Amino acid sequence: MSVVPAPTVRRATVVWAVAVTAYLAAVFHRSSLGVTGVEATHRFAINASALAVFSVAQLAVYAAMQIPVGVLLDRYGSRRLLLAGGTLMVTGQLCFAVATDVRLAVAARVLVGLGDAMTFISVLRIVAFWFPGRRNPLLVQLTGTVGQLGAILAAVPLVALLHRAGWTPAFLVAAGLGATTVLLVLVAVRDAPHVGPGVTVTPAVSAVRRELAAAWAQPGTRLGLWTHFVAQFSGAVFALLWGYPFLVQGQGLPPTAAASLLSLMTIGTLVAGPVVAHLCARHPFHRSALVLVVTGASAAVWAVVLAWPGRSPHWLLVVLVLVLALGGPGAVIGFDYARTFNPVHRIGSATGIVNVGGFVASIVLVLAIGVVLDLTTPAGASAPPLSAFRWAFAVQYLLWAVGVVQVLRYRNAARRRRAQATDAGTVATPEVTVRVPPGEPADGGGDRAAGGESGGPMGRAA
Repeated sequence: MSVVPAPTVRRATVVWAVAVTAYLAAVFHRSSLGVTGVEATHRFAINASALAVFSVAQLAVYAAMQIPVGVLLDRYGSRRLLLAGGTLMVTGQLCFAVATDVRLAVAARVLVGLGDAMTFISVLRIVAFWFPGRRNPLLVQLTGTVGQLGAILAAVPLVALLHRAGWTPAFLVAAGLGATTVLLVLVAVRDAPHVGPGVTVTPAVSAVRRELAAAWAQPGTRLGLWTHFVAQFSGAVFALLWGYPFLVQGQGLPPTAAASLLSLMTIGTLVAGPVVAHLCARHPFHRSALVLVVTGASAAVWAVVLAWPGRSPHWLLVVLVLVLALGGPGAVIGFDYARTFNPVHRIGSATGIVNVGGFVASIVLVLAIGVVLDLTTPAGASAPPLSAFRWAFAVQYLLWAVGVVQVLRYRNAARRRRAQATDAGTVATPEVTVRVPPGEPADGGGDRAAGGESGGPMGRAA
């Protein structure tokens, strides 16, 4: 079912490219704390738990705002939210640049988290409006992976600038890059390729609330939430905050080597994203199996690293970051569930629900690692020992256990919903209920999915 007339390829590509640039800038702002965490502890004279508060404040606002932002997105569109989000992140980086007080620094990270919360799902809505449904899985993965270039900008150039010019100049430059991106969005981004019904009409608040409830009622939306939860947190926390201290203080790597490994992780994500998108398109009935494989691989490689006697060899740390790089593309599969279970006019609400999952898990893990590090670090030690990092990162296994159970639970719920629709001779989709003649496949009416986990022909949505 086509939502809008097909735009020209060039115009759609330009709009998407600028929107992705806005997301790249958001990832840069988000990641800027993780690679400067060691410097932040010295600048603000704080311990590991207090440093975790910086990241938790940013992530908590991000997670808490996902559903409200999704509602605002369906009501006001992507362009306005991208502009507002970019402005908030620039303001946050300006405050962080001049902050010497912990309270101002935390407020700055809150502003960054608030602006970041408005960005990714706004770009996904642009993809849904500007491109046909069959291209959505690849473009969503490309959006997520290209945006990770922002982490490379934070891991290498920002660290180099920080060491050369100092804290304030480095974050002022970060704010300047963000301001440039806001101007690009203002000039180039439009919500949809045409002006017409469903684009210019702002829905009533009551209607938006009903759509939010309908998105939550879809088992596929909740499957997407737990997919995002279980796949994202390990790599996200490693990249956002604790990976750099783990590599420098725990594994004894020089800062440049640690930054290079974080950059390698981002490059791995760039390579893995299109591969995961291809696998999802080629084997749509087995997307959840792919999620479980990604999760199992992360748990397995962490088990080897944490059990290794003494510091891990460099090759093992390379394997660790490359496996963690799969987490981002694996988590993005959750957004494909949101798309295939919901019509385009509630993509914002459904995507916001899904996006809560991984960031709630990340908040819990960031806090838990900080607390465990403080509890297991000997009094008077200048930095946590490797043993403290081992105990801290072992907390991940509790979150993986919860996430896997919930993925299996809602996968089964999606299958039951699918089976009920099949027994009734219909496929109930968010857009339309399609009568299925005997012997014919159900595709939900074209590009968009038929309400099952698979997003494709009738069958077991595993």
